[in-house]
Amino acid sequence: MWLAQFSYAHEIKEPQRIVALAPHIVENLFAIGAGDRIVGTVDYADYPAQANEIQRVGGYYGINMERLLSLKPDLVLAWKTGNKAEDLAYIEKLGIPVAYSNPDQVDNVADELRKLGELTHLKTRADRVATEFEVKLAAIRASQQDKPPVSVFYQLWPEPMMTVGGNTWINQLLTICHADNVFANSETDYPRISIENVLVSKPEVIIIPDEKSKKPQPQIDWRQWPELPAVQHNQFISVNADLLHRFTTRMLDGLSEMCGKIDISRKQIQASK
Repeated sequence: MWLAQFSYAHEIKEPQRIVALAPHIVENLFAIGAGDRIVGTVDYADYPAQANEIQRVGGYYGINMERLLSLKPDLVLAWKTGNKAEDLAYIEKLGIPVAYSNPDQVDNVADELRKLGELTHLKTRADRVATEFEVKLAAIRASQQDKPPVSVFYQLWPEPMMTVGGNTWINQLLTICHADNVFANSETDYPRISIENVLVSKPEVIIIPDEKSKKPQPQIDWRQWPELPAVQHNQFISVNADLLHRFTTRMLDGLSEMCGKIDISRKQIQASK
């Protein structure tokens, strides 16, 4: 049984001054028509364009409590696993209503939208957006259900090299595309790996997300290892991390694009055999 992603620290009246402590929460609030109520947010909350004008109160490193309090929020929306627990406990201690977002399944995005609709008293708009999400997700799943599997390596980060395990959001998306994650059986969700680990796993396709970073990341020239099937078939895919890595309606745009690129690789691999 699915448990609601939002839990409540206090009884919450209709909020007019919201601090949203994650980019995906900001996007989803705008999607249901509540974006104009956001008075504070965090680094990387950059969509839609209006989000860039919102006051920043922190980021992955923590929350500036003085700045948050100066905004006089009547509701804080926090990311249960993405914000520091001590920061969230302190906000609750101050008596500010807090609701927690913690989506961990692709289908939870629709539930999240509806819960935000309840919190903001925009249930009709939120339900419409959530239903559109569900219909589009079902269509993508249907389009992929008969595709033969292809093995992939998702290069989450180059240095230290990291990938995704079987319990992650990204692995769910890969599964929808009928792509077999070669590190799905990893003991951790985001394992650090080596070049040797990738060589042993022999992926047919290497997927590299276009991730925003404040400093340039090193590039790995996988063509140095011609024994890799992905190198032999020249199958390298670039995907939009802003779309795929956020629990929002736009995720489906990234998913559709990734499935399409994987399908092209699948056909090219089959044709070369």
